[in-house]
Amino acid sequence: MQFIDTHCHLYLEEFSRDIEEVIRRAGEAGVIRFFLPNIDSGSEGDMMNLEHDYQDVVFSMMGLHPCSVKENWKTELKGVEEWLARRSFRGVGEVGLDYYWDRNFDKEQAIVFDEQLKWSRDLSLPIIIHSRDSMDDCIKMVEARQDGRLKGIFHCFTGNYDQARKIIDAGFYLGIGGVVTYKNSGLDKVLDRVELNRLVLETDAPYLSPVPYRGKRNESSYIPIIAQRIAEIKKTPVEEVASVTTANANLIFNA
Repeated sequence: MQFIDTHCHLYLEEFSRDIEEVIRRAGEAGVIRFFLPNIDSGSEGDMMNLEHDYQDVVFSMMGLHPCSVKENWKTELKGVEEWLARRSFRGVGEVGLDYYWDRNFDKEQAIVFDEQLKWSRDLSLPIIIHSRDSMDDCIKMVEARQDGRLKGIFHCFTGNYDQARKIIDAGFYLGIGGVVTYKNSGLDKVLDRVELNRLVLETDAPYLSPVPYRGKRNESSYIPIIAQRIAEIKKTPVEEVASVTTANANLIFNA
């Protein structure tokens, strides 16, 4: 079986001491590609250095994370624009809205997200959307910009079925990670009604580890655990989950 981790932050400090082992373990688990979403100007260098070191399997995306939209948001956004003009990336991300940590920059987050939606559309790049406590607003903004050219993933999907349906109808995919293994996540009831061909797998490593590693550092080698849980929910062989989600990821990222 082959898998793709569509969302992992393997360039962060949590992996600085053993990244070779992390990549090796993931490969042994069948993970053949890793897609890295950017956070802000502080993460760009480490992300692209990791891509350089593992250029056959690790691929960078470029974007400004909503939690990094602060007083200097114009400078940060300009930097993203310059990078997108300078070289090719596999996607625009991680972008979106976050109403969990800080509500002081809601307006600025919306401006930044909308601008990156336009770049994604105009550059024909998939967009990776962060929608913590803000999914309905993110969906509305995607719908407003969708002209048939937008595509991408709602990362770490934890919403209800109506939200899932709107996302799929807008031409997007659901990124499913370790939360699906949590007892009270409610995702089992949603995914039971959602087509497998609209799902992709992700870890969000080093965050959101699946059971039985919850509370510990997440890593890409845990992708098969997520796939197995989806297989149980969908009542289908895990090989089918691997095949379909990998094909979905390849289609999204033109891999």
